Amino acid sequence: MKKFTPSHEWMHIEDGLATIGITGYAQQELGEIVYIELPKVGIQVDKGAEVVVLESTKAAADIYSPLSGEIIAINEALKDQVNLINHSPEKEGWLFKIQLSDPEEPQHYLDDQGYVKLIDLP
Repeated sequence: MKKFTPSHEWMHIEDGLATIGITGYAQQELGEIVYIELPKVGIQVDKGAEVVVLESTKAAADIYSPLSGEIIAINEALKDQVNLINHSPEKEGWLFKIQLSDPEEPQHYLDDQGYVKLIDLP
């Protein structure tokens, strides 16, 4: 199941595990991302906690976890190839994986159609 937040993060959820990243729309708005600070594996985070810092040629942005749980993996490839997030934000440029503490949380977010409607608004 894939869901989206109004703040332009995507999450792919399967068996209580969510892979999270920023949408292509968010990447375009930020511009070329040149630096990333990822969370530590093993930490517990609450929904809404700051977990990632992105710096682009336009701005710095804090990314907040849309879900509560334990960070079980980070995208190590981004440490050496931050450009992955610029070229493939919704696949190779994923940010982190989280083991959900509340499997109901993702149900409150947008599906594909809802997200498309959100970004099409003027």
